[in-house]
Amino acid sequence: MNSAKERLVNGILKENPTFVLMLGMCPTLAVTTSAINGLGMGLTTMVVLALSNVFISLLRNIIPDKVRIPAFIVIIASFVTVVELLLQGFIPFLYDALGIYIPLIVVNCIILGRAEAYAYKNPVIPSLFDGIGMGLGFSAALTCIGAVRELLGAGEIFGIHVMPDSFVPVSIFIMAPGAFFVLALLTAIQNKVKIVGEKKGKDMSKIQSGCGFDCMNCDDAGCAHKMYDDSAKGTKTEIKEDENNGNG
Repeated sequence: MNSAKERLVNGILKENPTFVLMLGMCPTLAVTTSAINGLGMGLTTMVVLALSNVFISLLRNIIPDKVRIPAFIVIIASFVTVVELLLQGFIPFLYDALGIYIPLIVVNCIILGRAEAYAYKNPVIPSLFDGIGMGLGFSAALTCIGAVRELLGAGEIFGIHVMPDSFVPVSIFIMAPGAFFVLALLTAIQNKVKIVGEKKGKDMSKIQSGCGFDCMNCDDAGCAHKMYDDSAKGTKTEIKEDENNGNG
């Protein structure tokens, strides 16, 4: 599952970081008070994710296994610093809106998770598209959440007033609790679409399929569960061999 198309579909639909894997919840809930903030945060994260994936993949045979996590963080932090300075210099309004959440991209579990689960084990081109796919999925999710919150909480989308004058904004949606309400609503709609499609006999495997834990038949080299399962199986195999050799 290493073609460009498969990696893009995987990140946008099959393993969407927000609606399927539920990763990166801190920026998802904090900065999505408007659609433009959600889109800006998503695209910023995508740039860092794609570039860090490429460099980690390039250096995967050089970085010692024992220090891979600190090495990942240094690479990711370097790109975050570059992106932060570019935003500050060229898109100051977005820089001010995202605030502290730009440097916090360094510890975003989506980026570190893809570095560990995919980029460190795969060639450069698939790693690049894996980062782009995950970034686009994250961007789409944050933009959707931000758009719904902005629409219900302010009657606007991307700063453009679209609701009738008689509409009374529900201000809770642009407050902290509104993020949880909208995330739950969009996730429920996605689940409903999948369930209805499956009942009609349609192939809904690309919508919130996530991990089925069938690691023996899984062809997704980027699945973190597969990685952990393989290591667990290796440990069990070693224990069994020790027992057979009389060392247990």
